Amino acid sequence: MTMHARTFLLGISLLGVPVHSTMAETIRVGHFPNVTHVQGLVAHHLSRMGQGWFEERLGKDVKIEWYVYNAGPSAIEAVLAGSIDMTYVGPNPALNAYTKSNGAEIRILAGAAAGGAALVVQSDSNLKQPTDFRGKTIATPQLGNTQDIACRTWLANGGLKITQTGGEAFVVPTPNPDQIALFQQRRLDAVWTVEPWVSRLEREAGAKVLLEQSQDSVTVLVSGVKFVKSQSEFARKFIQAHRELTAWILSHPEEAKKMVLEELATETQVKVSPELIAQAWKRIMLRPEVSIEEFQQFASNAQRAGFMRTAPDLARLIERVE
Repeated sequence: MTMHARTFLLGISLLGVPVHSTMAETIRVGHFPNVTHVQGLVAHHLSRMGQGWFEERLGKDVKIEWYVYNAGPSAIEAVLAGSIDMTYVGPNPALNAYTKSNGAEIRILAGAAAGGAALVVQSDSNLKQPTDFRGKTIATPQLGNTQDIACRTWLANGGLKITQTGGEAFVVPTPNPDQIALFQQRRLDAVWTVEPWVSRLEREAGAKVLLEQSQDSVTVLVSGVKFVKSQSEFARKFIQAHRELTAWILSHPEEAKKMVLEELATETQVKVSPELIAQAWKRIMLRPEVSIEEFQQFASNAQRAGFMRTAPDLARLIERVE
């Protein structure tokens, strides 16, 4: 299968075609084919196998319909359009949507994972600090996603002038499946992305890691306001089941790794090795907690990168469903 075909497969849900569909009262949930979306991958796999984790905990008449996206802005657009009810997503797209809607459309329900993101460069590169990237090309998964904003902020804080269309370094949003070939062809000097793509770039393209985001939240669970208000009981049960799933994964890492491997292979139509999953797994820390202080920093970064004009009021961002 070609890179373009795989990209089409990953984006097929944008056309309204679910990857996994059922005919019943349904909660529609998005995630990405990334190891940083461990809970989504494991739960999607269990749904596919007829052993649904969330289905068992939300009630026998409830089904989960899974949708797969390449990056955060696309998933958030689906939430805003009412195409899905909630999604696993990076912090910045959720924050951007919350800010643009003046807090009226988006809520964060829980944390999911931290770490698992990194800036990689060519193996023979002498790039070490932001000023070294003047005139260089760096790929990120999508304009405005968490890694895209982290990259632009890092460069700007290091003294480079960075705009959304150019500047002193070129930040080029590029779907994750396309990054490896472009990196191998040396059309990219660097890539700022997440697992398993970081490990794939290391293993398949000889990339070396320059900078890791080992503590920053990389995935959170987000809902549209309409769903969390009108279906508060389902939201409460889903959050609890998400926390229980996180605890189960932490207690059963080998079983979870196998599920992640199988689900990634199914979703991307690319053979995934256990060694790749094991390598990526080491960079990820699962945590269901989320803090307003961290999102204040994300907001500051978004301002620095030119995605926000003023600091938003985050008082309503995190939904405390009891």
